[in-house]
Amino acid sequence: MMVEGKWRQPGDAAPSFRLPAINRDGVISLDDYRGRSPVLVGLFRGLHCPFCRRRIVQLGTTQEKLKAMGVATVAIVNTPVDRARLYFSYRPARVLLAADPDATTHQAFGVPAFDFVEDESAARLPFRLTMRQFQSVLINPTGEMPSPKNGFESNTVLNEKDGFQPNEIDQQIVAAHGAQLAGHFLIDRDGIVRWAEVEAAAGTADIGKWPADEEILSAARALPG
Repeated sequence: MMVEGKWRQPGDAAPSFRLPAINRDGVISLDDYRGRSPVLVGLFRGLHCPFCRRRIVQLGTTQEKLKAMGVATVAIVNTPVDRARLYFSYRPARVLLAADPDATTHQAFGVPAFDFVEDESAARLPFRLTMRQFQSVLINPTGEMPSPKNGFESNTVLNEKDGFQPNEIDQQIVAAHGAQLAGHFLIDRDGIVRWAEVEAAAGTADIGKWPADEEILSAARALPG
């Protein structure tokens, strides 16, 4: 699992991927867009993450703005395709979705995961930290909770608010990839990353915070013709 290091940067070639589609038949591949259109690729944790579920809903609006600029949008979710199809059959998403239960795409793009260490002397922020350090950071990125809470507590509160009960499959994803972070990558029609944003790159206080539409749109306007 990628813990820290350099994720794909503007000017880097985007790694290829080929994944089962969630809300349509067939597969989704980066090659679908090569030579045709730029694409915004969002990489998210599994369905257990309420922040990622909310972001996928938001991307439904973002994609309409990007579509008007000739830019496609794909969201990749770290969950098995059957589990994702069941969930999104009850809560349809407007953005095109692909399933990646092994987080191989996240790792290929270099999106880090938190690495929890025992000794604070071994901690290197923002991605390597002790559990005490992680739990000491209180967040409320959507403003929905009465008061900020740490990441674990926030998940519990928001999942209860949503009536979302993680099942055995979700729990397996948490066990395997629970520390995985999320990222957004704007890729041009030649397969080159032109803009990138990784969750919590500035620190744990930014867990669940996503780039504003205007930041993404500004990057899209700067794409080569």
